[in-house]
Amino acid sequence: MRVMRDRKQRGGKTVTVISGVQGDDATITALAQQFKKLCGSEGTVKDGNIEIQGDRCDKVVTKLIALGYKVKRSGFD
Repeated sequence: MRVMRDRKQRGGKTVTVISGVQGDDATITALAQQFKKLCGSEGTVKDGNIEIQGDRCDKVVTKLIALGYKVKRSGFD
């Protein structure tokens, strides 16, 4: 899985994008619900990617590692 920040075509607002999520729609939706609750912010599932509002990369990466996923951060300086 890849976790990155994105601001393109979002009116200057930052979102955290989790891509490369394996599984069916129910699994991806359940994972998105966990992240929304963890971060205390809204989010959505678009084209198989999970988008969480705000810069929540550190929390998301920590949670994914705790769940046993292999995570790579991309788009960071």
